[in-house]
Amino acid sequence: MTNSAANIIEKGLTLVLGGTGKTGRRVVERLEALDVPVRMGSRSAAPAFDWEDESTWPPVLRDVENVYLSYYPDLAAPGAREAVRAFTDAAVDAGVRRVVLLSGRGEPEAQECERVVRESGLAWTVVRSAWFAQNFSEDYLLDPVLAGEVTLPAGDVPEPFIDAGDIADVAVEALTREGHDGEVYEVTGPRALTFTEAVAEIGRAAGREIAFVQVSADDYAAALREQGLPEELAGFLTYLFANVLDGRNARPADGVRRALGREPRDFADYARDTAASGIWNT
Repeated sequence: MTNSAANIIEKGLTLVLGGTGKTGRRVVERLEALDVPVRMGSRSAAPAFDWEDESTWPPVLRDVENVYLSYYPDLAAPGAREAVRAFTDAAVDAGVRRVVLLSGRGEPEAQECERVVRESGLAWTVVRSAWFAQNFSEDYLLDPVLAGEVTLPAGDVPEPFIDAGDIADVAVEALTREGHDGEVYEVTGPRALTFTEAVAEIGRAAGREIAFVQVSADDYAAALREQGLPEELAGFLTYLFANVLDGRNARPADGVRRALGREPRDFADYARDTAASGIWNT
């Protein structure tokens, strides 16, 4: 891969779906730093974008050339394939040229969505991601970390956690430079850790004791419902732990290196930098 100026794609308007999320906001920041015109795709933006309201799609797609497609809550969720097909059809009708899809590693449903994108007629790149390291600091695992006990239905199967910054770097590379059309970049961290090991690294970085407790999938789902999570989201999270974290994704992949020509960030670096930010201070 080369980073010469000759390989830079013309800086057309880029729509970033999930522009306030873990990867989307990082994609926005990087595009803006490159002086690429960006449109945020979220319910709080103007014009607003809502996956459940197709009438919001045409205004958001107007004059857009490239799209970073991140589906909420996940491509493995019910209805995702149909929504992605409808959206890519609308994107083609609006004159969009290129889409970079954030996909999930080891999720058959996500790979069905990848197929939809490949067959859409758009130039495409797939960024197939491992478990986000930032789930421990920017999502539903932050409160358990702060409380000193992370309880999950995850056993001793290792996961090569990926830094969301690496995902954004790969996505921006594919959105702004030639040579990535038709590529599937399976992005992971450089080594796999069990959740027990990951929580222990966080504890060392934060300078305090944080326990990891393994529970059954049924008990985990019941606890999520007691916390008030919608049934669909509780069921989806339980599915991910019970099915995706079964060993199929334990081996690190080379997507970051292939796309960027460098190694991905290590989980220890993520833990150190996040601890220094103060987010894990009680």
